[in-house]
Amino acid sequence: MLLGVISDSHDRTPVIRQAVALFNERKVSAVLHCGDFVAPFALLPFKDLKCPFYAVFGNNDGERDGLAKLFAANGWSLNDRPWSFELSGYNITMLHEPFSLKRFVADGSQDLIVYGHTHEPLFEKNEKTMVVNPGEACGWVKGFCSVAVVDMAKRECAIESI
Repeated sequence: MLLGVISDSHDRTPVIRQAVALFNERKVSAVLHCGDFVAPFALLPFKDLKCPFYAVFGNNDGERDGLAKLFAANGWSLNDRPWSFELSGYNITMLHEPFSLKRFVADGSQDLIVYGHTHEPLFEKNEKTMVVNPGEACGWVKGFCSVAVVDMAKRECAIESI
């Protein structure tokens, strides 16, 4: 199973469109967004996804009601962070800030932990858990727009420039 991971898109809709195109091209089974959409209009490009869409709020998501309404209207899943769930037999935890990251890694029950906030891409794994930060989709802070594609079966991750 391939998963698309994106974070910190910060209203940059042209780049979000590129991310959606990449995820559709790779035929990911689902897309995980680790927060910081910022405004509801930034969700509109995600309507072109050809797979389920899961997300958590970030610290810059100020218009939470508007975001929640658009998620609900499209049948997507938006949750407070941290959020742990099972997807196709894999245990996944989504964060925005990495504050509780060590606790979830130490727990050892998660197959995948994804987070954002730092705008720094990262992929690490131990015997059980993969940890992924896709970096920033927006490119505003680091000047590099990126997302991640995670292969759950192979336990691999590619950080992709968009």
